[in-house]
Amino acid sequence: MQNRALEIAREDTREVLKGRAERLARLRGGTLVVTGGTGFFGTWIAETVSTLNDDYSFGIRLVLVSRSTDQFRALRPHLAGRKDISLVKADVRHLIEVPKETNWLIHAAGNPDSRFHASNPVETMTVISGGIESVLRAVDRCSDFNMFLNLSSGLVYGAQPLDLQRMPESYGGAPRSGAITSVYAEAKRYAETVCAAARSQARIPVVTVRPFAFIGPYHSLDTPWAINSFIRDALSGNPVRVLGDGQTVRSYMYPSDAALWTLAMLTGGATGQEYNLGSPEEITLENLARLVAGHFRAQPEIRLCCGPAGLNQRSRFVPDVGAAERALGLDITVGIERAVARTIEWNREQRR
Repeated sequence: MQNRALEIAREDTREVLKGRAERLARLRGGTLVVTGGTGFFGTWIAETVSTLNDDYSFGIRLVLVSRSTDQFRALRPHLAGRKDISLVKADVRHLIEVPKETNWLIHAAGNPDSRFHASNPVETMTVISGGIESVLRAVDRCSDFNMFLNLSSGLVYGAQPLDLQRMPESYGGAPRSGAITSVYAEAKRYAETVCAAARSQARIPVVTVRPFAFIGPYHSLDTPWAINSFIRDALSGNPVRVLGDGQTVRSYMYPSDAALWTLAMLTGGATGQEYNLGSPEEITLENLARLVAGHFRAQPEIRLCCGPAGLNQRSRFVPDVGAAERALGLDITVGIERAVARTIEWNREQRR
């Protein structure tokens, strides 16, 4: 990885932690385990913990559990080679134990890519359902355990009504039952229920976090989400293609904010509580495409109404994050314009 790309991630974690690091003081000297720890979320947790240890002497021991540890060592040697980070190669469905001294655990295992869900629906569901059961059993053996954070999904609410500006945690919707497109969301709903059962039966402290949409360094542009496709098109010198009329509405959280919020929810969230994780700053896909294009000297053409007619329906996916803001004193530090600019800069450095 290019040195400038590494600098961007460190600059971002330093910026978000400035004046906020002590909110995470309960992590000092503790052991934090992250399942699915080599993915997008896990990588940003690792970047944030590294900054907490280097700049604030937190002394956190971080354990990343993943099936992809070899790839992580090759791609992220600046993290994999740290003495305060350990890698454990394991399938969460068969995880028997975590370090007995584990104090905190973020369960982030599960592939959010809809293409994987379509081609591997059974594995999608079993990784989530089997994984949550195995990991909960493992932490039940820990003697000084503080909190289990289950990283769920904003998709558990089902389709957001177009007239509902922001999705609150109290919304009672659900994915379409029996639909192959619902396998990921339904498995996440099941995992939330298993967590509730474990909290009731085994008294395991659990907080549920429902992520929405994100963009930033370490987020592969080879994914099916709109903003990733827009940036990939523009970097390749191609027209930016927008499915539908461009009036679909999304919001995107930058990962330095996401990592801070997640750690704050882990250490300060109330057991049994659900929190949305994302940005409330909405933007239409047409305006998002134009924002991306504006970062290029030779601005790419914007093409609306690309793709099959069946994919052209308008939708909305924007969280209400008021619960986390009020309870934990959290705020968004990186708006959409800066998020896009930093992501483009990082990807340009990656291509050098």
